[in-house]
Formats: sequence, C-alpha cells, structure tokens
Amino acid sequence: MSEPAAHTEADIHLIQRIIPHRYPFLLIDKVRDIVPFKGAVGIKNVTFNEPHFQGHFPAEPVMPGVMIVEAMAQTSAVVVGISLNVIDKPLLTYFMAIDGCKFRRKVVPGDVLELHVTVKRGGGKIWKFLGQARVDGQLAAEAEFTAMMDLKG
Repeated sequence: MSEPAAHTEADIHLIQRIIPHRYPFLLIDKVRDIVPFKGAVGIKNVTFNEPHFQGHFPAEPVMPGVMIVEAMAQTSAVVVGISLNVIDKPLLTYFMAIDGCKFRRKVVPGDVLELHVTVKRGGGKIWKFLGQARVDGQLAAEAEFTAMMDLKG
C-alpha cells in the first residue's frame, strides 16, 4: 500500500480524478477536512436544478433520502482514494450494507449539506463508515454503511 496522498481538501476536479461518478449522479461538490484513514466532510450545495426535484416532489422539492446516503458514500470514497493514494486510478465502490439509517429533517433546494463521514474500519477492500448529514448544524440523516473498494486495472 502506498502512502496517503497529501490532500486535506478535494475540489470538484480532484473528486472526479478519484471517483467515477458524473452528472447526474455526482452528488458532492467539495470534500474538506480530509484525514486519511479517519474521515472527512463532504459538501453538497443543493439546488433546484437537480433532476430528482422534477418528480420528488414538484410542489415541494425534497432531496430523496437515498441520494443523501449516496452523497455520504461518495464522500467516503474520496477518503478512501486519498488514503490509498489511488488518484487517477479506476476505483469502484460498491455498497455492501446500510445499517441504522435514519432521516431527521428535510433537505431542500438552497441547503448546504455537510456530509460528515468517519472511518470505523478500513485499509483493505472492505471499509465501514459512520455518516451524518447536517444542514445548518442540524442532523438531517445518519447511517452506518459498509462498502467494498475495487481497484480495476
């Protein structure tokens, strides 16, 4: 295993060099406070222009909970990419489990979603995380999730 990459933040360009997600499924705009093998905070600027708001719900747009969990997972994948120094390598991340998932408040256009992820177990192919999504300091969602990291190539 190589040394972690020397990044404490990831802008959209670095995020795209680590994870394969693209529009309309790239759900994070920035990752800050990255500590390899420990965690980070992802940032998602929620806007009305996102495709899921056309149907969820037209009269009262609410970000789907599964998208919030996915945004936490994408933040986690960036942590893994930095930790394992696999920038510009084909890293795929697959959910294995989502446990204790709870939704506490709506996330709506105009919100800035902070995705706090903490590594509970990691270093190999299987990683486990605790995620908390917050808006203005209020807990919006939380979950523990396990993922398999697959480095292709």
